[in-house]
Amino acid sequence: MTTSVLDPTAPRSLRRNAGLLVTAVFVIFAYGIMARRPDSTAVRTLSLVFASIMLEAMPFMLLGSLIGGLIESFVSRERMTSLLPKRGWLTVCLAAGMGILFPVCECAVVPVVRRLARKGLPASAAIAYLLGGPIVNPIVAASTALAYRFDGTVVALRAGLGFAIAVIVALVMGRVFQGKTMFREDMDDPLHDHEKHNHANAAAQPCHMSHGENSVPSPCACGCGHNHGTARDHAPSPFLARLLAAFRHAADDFFAIGHFLVIGAFIAALAQTFVDRKLFIGLSAYPVLPSLMMIALAILLNLCSEADAFIAASFRGLMPLPAQMAFMLIGPMFDLKLLLMYQGVFRRRAIAMLASLILAAVLIAVLGMGIALGGTK
Repeated sequence: MTTSVLDPTAPRSLRRNAGLLVTAVFVIFAYGIMARRPDSTAVRTLSLVFASIMLEAMPFMLLGSLIGGLIESFVSRERMTSLLPKRGWLTVCLAAGMGILFPVCECAVVPVVRRLARKGLPASAAIAYLLGGPIVNPIVAASTALAYRFDGTVVALRAGLGFAIAVIVALVMGRVFQGKTMFREDMDDPLHDHEKHNHANAAAQPCHMSHGENSVPSPCACGCGHNHGTARDHAPSPFLARLLAAFRHAADDFFAIGHFLVIGAFIAALAQTFVDRKLFIGLSAYPVLPSLMMIALAILLNLCSEADAFIAASFRGLMPLPAQMAFMLIGPMFDLKLLLMYQGVFRRRAIAMLASLILAAVLIAVLGMGIALGGTK
């Protein structure tokens, strides 16, 4: 049967296919350029960095998509909203600390937030979990402690500042976009609604199963129109049906955001290959520039929140502690990879506002930390 252009599944399908096409063209173009000098040291480094970023991020992103699919299938909107406190600020605070129970990195949290927002989680709470989840979680705390030789002060500062920034930015975003939407239009997921409509119609209309000359009405297990026997014999159990639906939703989210990750990882590989870190070290004598340089480095490197503490710790003795903290705060909240991935969730105006608030909040936090610590390195 031919799909009409007015079919609500058409726009989403076209957008997904266009995204995959852009990714394929980008990868072919990138590797076409790299193939011109395959023996170059820079090309080998670029290839290794790109592959490492993808291999590091893909499992976490797949995990996040799967968690989001499970939430979509097993947690109803009514259940989600009933669990939330009535006060908006308390909801935001709890969301910023959800990483303690759901420890995911910044790659995995984006698809989870996408699903939570569609399940009825307030936008400000979704922002709080998006920013706080990759920092306020036990895995990141353990990696930070190991990188800084179990210095509890550094671990507490990172978790505390990350939580505070997530809450403040989320509250401001909720105030600025009050009465408006900060999410993309396709966050409403017309495909999902259309599928529910088709399944509802299929369940409501009886099938006529042939038994000789008699035709016995029986509920349809699917809408294909074929005779599959009795529904009792072939209909999957409710748990299995929900589990399969969770995998379908996870696949949709993975492909909806995955092409942004591919492009972002390649740009990050370019930055790591051609930006000399020694450029940042010579400016460490100035009060503000070290933090700015480490913020820029974090944005360019696109490291995982569960590994970036080791890179930050490598700058001990070269950069002051506030600059190292800026590196560990900004990376899980905003970098080139996340900038592209956010485009699959938020509108452009919301992304611009979110990025500005994150940068300002992190800079203010580390400058205050520098004043409090007296420039301790």
